[in-house]
Amino acid sequence: MASFAADSDARDSAGSDEENSSSSSPSQANPAPQYPEFPAYNRVNPVCVLVIGMAGSGKTTLMHRINLTMNDLGKKAYYINLDPAVKTVPYAANIDIRDTVNYKEVMTQYGLGPNGAILTSLNLFATRFDQVIGLLEHRADNLDYIFVDTPGQIEAFTWSAGGQIIAELLGSSFPTTVLYVTDTPRCTSPTTFMSNMLYACSILFKTHLPVVCVFNKVDVAPAEFALEWMRDFESYQEALDADRSEDYMGPLNRSLSLGMDEFYRSLKACGVSAVTGAGMTEMLLQIDAAGVDFKETFLPEIVRRIQIKQKAEAAKAEESMDRLKKDLAGAKI
Repeated sequence: MASFAADSDARDSAGSDEENSSSSSPSQANPAPQYPEFPAYNRVNPVCVLVIGMAGSGKTTLMHRINLTMNDLGKKAYYINLDPAVKTVPYAANIDIRDTVNYKEVMTQYGLGPNGAILTSLNLFATRFDQVIGLLEHRADNLDYIFVDTPGQIEAFTWSAGGQIIAELLGSSFPTTVLYVTDTPRCTSPTTFMSNMLYACSILFKTHLPVVCVFNKVDVAPAEFALEWMRDFESYQEALDADRSEDYMGPLNRSLSLGMDEFYRSLKACGVSAVTGAGMTEMLLQIDAAGVDFKETFLPEIVRRIQIKQKAEAAKAEESMDRLKKDLAGAKI
């Protein structure tokens, strides 16, 4: 697997940042480990957007529309493709996983199927993602957004070690949000709608990042019904009553809708069309608002979890060192 050629001045600036953070650390009187301040704390832009959605929801087509919208608005954006199995992308990807990992060779070398090869390719790419962060850091001051297109198999990113590493690295460096793309025509069924909302909720808990739910393909089916179901519990109950095919799942859906009500309050949502461009301005406003939520609510929690993990690792290392000292002392006797 090839490595990225990061610019030397980016590496130099990263090194100077480390020196500055270490020089400004508290006094050694405090024995607790010290943690450098995350770069995301000091940034408003660029906002990093992880584009996630079920296969066929229109993620890559939406990325193409985003590219056109950025050009029309005069915004500067950076595009990353993390799908190693896609043949062509309809947008100019600044960083493409296919330039680093050969999907077919991974499948042949490890004897994997298509999904296993996608997962393995993403994990291999994640081992070098610190170099991607270096490239993004070098260009961050001139960017408004960073858009990351994820594999069509949603679980390959959301439930893989590589996806978690990528999300954490981006979240520690930039204001980051998840753009969850939903196929609107397929959500006209209350049960399918609830399935998509449950998956959006699981992504929120898995990534610890704010989620913007976009109902794509509003040129085929308007998204007002879905937005109304999210705002009004009674409206969703009426839809369940009207759909007699949902008798089997009705009681479960009613219970789930009550539990999801609090989740809907924090979830940002809008309807868009990747084909016509409808709703793109509203989507960008929601992304910007999610970037503010990230810094105010999500980033402190991310830092807290990482600090707890680092303290546990430091305590484990100290315990191992104490055992080693005892073993050496016993050997001398």
